Amino acid sequence: MIKSELIQKLADENPHLFQRDIENIVNTIIDEIGDALANGGRAELRGFGAFSVKNRPARVGRNPRTGEKVEVEEKYVPQFKAGKEIRERLNK
Repeated sequence: MIKSELIQKLADENPHLFQRDIENIVNTIIDEIGDALANGGRAELRGFGAFSVKNRPARVGRNPRTGEKVEVEEKYVPQFKAGKEIRERLNK
């Protein structure tokens, strides 16, 4: 499901709300999760899962074409851990 499909589904299930309001709500939630991660924090949606940031330290890699050594800089990557309820729904 992509964001526009989520917005449309929420609009269909809540006809008393305007679609633009639902779009603003979804965008605000996504922005808040992104802001929390950008500040080194964590965002948890109970029953769904938790978003966090993981540090990948600098290392020496190899170019697959030439075999030449390449310095790979330190970076931070988002990580998602599914909540218990989602795992149970997937493994019925």
